[in-house]
Amino acid sequence: MTAFGRSAEARLSTAEIIAVGTELLTPFRSDTNSLFLTARLNELGIVVRRKSIVGDDATDLGPAVREALDRVDLLVVCGGLGPTDDDLTRETVADVLSRPLTEDPSIVEHLRARFAARGWTMPENNRRQAAVPEGALVLDNPRGTAPGLWLEVGDRVVVLLPGPPRELEPMFAALARERLSTRAAPERLYRQVLRVAGRGESHVEEMVQPVYERWRRAEPPVRTTVLASPGSVELHLSTRAVSQDAALDALDAATDELVAVLGNHVVSTDGRSLPEVVGELLHKDGFRVAIGESCTGGLVTAQLVDIPGSSRYVETGVVAYSNEIKRTVLGVDPELLNRHGAVSEAVAVAMAEGARRVGATDIGIGVTGVAGPDGGSDEKPVGTVCVGVVGPGRAQEARTSMFPGDRAMVRRLATQTALDLLRRVLLRHMRERATVRGD
Repeated sequence: MTAFGRSAEARLSTAEIIAVGTELLTPFRSDTNSLFLTARLNELGIVVRRKSIVGDDATDLGPAVREALDRVDLLVVCGGLGPTDDDLTRETVADVLSRPLTEDPSIVEHLRARFAARGWTMPENNRRQAAVPEGALVLDNPRGTAPGLWLEVGDRVVVLLPGPPRELEPMFAALARERLSTRAAPERLYRQVLRVAGRGESHVEEMVQPVYERWRRAEPPVRTTVLASPGSVELHLSTRAVSQDAALDALDAATDELVAVLGNHVVSTDGRSLPEVVGELLHKDGFRVAIGESCTGGLVTAQLVDIPGSSRYVETGVVAYSNEIKRTVLGVDPELLNRHGAVSEAVAVAMAEGARRVGATDIGIGVTGVAGPDGGSDEKPVGTVCVGVVGPGRAQEARTSMFPGDRAMVRRLATQTALDLLRRVLLRHMRERATVRGD
């Protein structure tokens, strides 16, 4: 057996997760356990260094377990603890660790009682779930038949958990509370998330790289991960420290520098989404909004009303897909449509004004564009989107964008742009009002 460590009381600071199951390598099942486990381990200050999915094959699982134990302090293996022939986790891990398996009579009796409570006789193949590697601690599973296992391997720990989330999650919660919390390293992991709109991933990286490179070498060091999604970029800041105050001070200082560089492209510094921020700005000033949408087909309204409490600031949404509805419901001037075309800033502003009139609101939003795959022209190709915001008061703002991607992508980007334009209008209104007041 490989000597994986020395002290059974060594601290646990790094982890790896292996999800076992051939079904997870198909399009029909997703590994959600690793997301739950990562969140819970991070709360303990344990950093997940790697995740992997391995099929029900001992020739693949054995090397994966062996290699993980050479890399990290804690290995969590999920799945493969059932009673069937393809459930090989117990046997494979026992083989890697050179630990003989012994049937635990108390587990067998527990299984028999569980089946009997339902009026069933336990199938003999369930006895496999009573096989325990030498030196393992059995973890109770009140929601299923597969017990978990905790194994000390020198200064490493291996935890075997059942695959079904309804069984895994309470078992791991008890494990974290009773054993992992006392073995975790004294440092804790702290995170902060900045959301950015109006700039692409490469532009954001170019702007912030000098800032986060300097903080990477600070004490405590702050690491930055740049993540992109359609219409937005996230900056994930993280640091490990024994002192919570020191960690939060470092994250706040790094955040302040990033905000100074990114300016009003920063949507939030606490992880709030763009619709959440827009909703809070509207509610704070007591504004209500109405939306007139063409190419987005209701997505702007949906994003806003997905937020609990949105009835305080969302009045109505009109999907005005045809020019006829633009004219008759939103009151867009036919001459405006003829002169500029439906996809134009003039029509987007008119749709916003019409939505505001229909809803009798302070603010209106209008969105019109060519989502594709058809309908584009040399002058206005697929991906052309115009957004207009009218209000508060006499304020008007319009923007034309050219978006890449398929129909779904164009609609998603158009929605984000509309919400971001509204956010910027509201922020400008707040600044102007503060200037008038002399704040």
